[in-house]
Amino acid sequence: MATIADATTRVATKARTRKPGSRIGEFAAYLQALPLLVILGGFLLLPLLMIAVVSFWDYDFAAMYPDFVTFNYTETLGSWVTWKTYLNTLKFAVIVWMITLFVGFWVAYFLAFHVRTSAMQTVLFLVCTVPFLTSNIIRMISWIPVLGRNGLVNSALVDTGLVAAPVEWLLYSDFAVVLAMVHLYTLFMVTPIFNTLMRIDRSLVEAARDAGASNLQVLTNVILPLAKPGMAIGTIFVVTLVMADFSTVQVMSGGQSASVALMMKNQMSLLQYPAAAANAVILLVLVLMMVAGILRIVDIRKEL
Repeated sequence: MATIADATTRVATKARTRKPGSRIGEFAAYLQALPLLVILGGFLLLPLLMIAVVSFWDYDFAAMYPDFVTFNYTETLGSWVTWKTYLNTLKFAVIVWMITLFVGFWVAYFLAFHVRTSAMQTVLFLVCTVPFLTSNIIRMISWIPVLGRNGLVNSALVDTGLVAAPVEWLLYSDFAVVLAMVHLYTLFMVTPIFNTLMRIDRSLVEAARDAGASNLQVLTNVILPLAKPGMAIGTIFVVTLVMADFSTVQVMSGGQSASVALMMKNQMSLLQYPAAAANAVILLVLVLMMVAGILRIVDIRKEL
């Protein structure tokens, strides 16, 4: 007890004897953080707050009415169609995540460990970013003449005799949606993994090989554990992008599939803004829970 009392007395004495210069330093620190606070508050927190408020408003076919009603949430959570839409969105997110993680890791691994010079690494990485010089919509639509009934793939299959008739499920299907999303979002997985692999101390790899580890053992026991932060960051990027994508689902499925973002887009086109806001809040909570789970498993602070 005496030790605790002495420590409290010393802290209080230091607080009373604090120099004016330290208070000015604290004020300067808060002043430096003010622009970031204004930006986050004005462009992130305030819009989210407005969406949450609007989600409790009433509406009809013509207008919204400020109120506090909960049927926007009860109708959303009580509809089996809505649950199927959320499950379909999660299905897209999981499939695209697995494919982009596999492809992204091996692309990043090749760039980091098999390309010897940093100049060539930079050139090859820039080659990976070339598709991003065009719009997502253009890159997505470019798959239509490739996968269509008379597209390049079906023409090649029919001409070589592998199939008797064009394959119908290549376009306007879940396969087309997943393929387009993988094309659009793989680089978001490659970049953080490549950044993490470049930070790995090569002496660790050499030490493992000197100890008799095979290439597979080096990969599983050294490289993969150290690459987890980059994989986690890429996972956050890909999952959040897929969950918020509506144009790819609408175009590449031909209207035969659905996602939460597409459902919100349709609600807004029908002026059902409070219902769309309720779905946005639910989707935000779901994504934040997924991100929190990832952060519980992998510590990414060293990469930030």
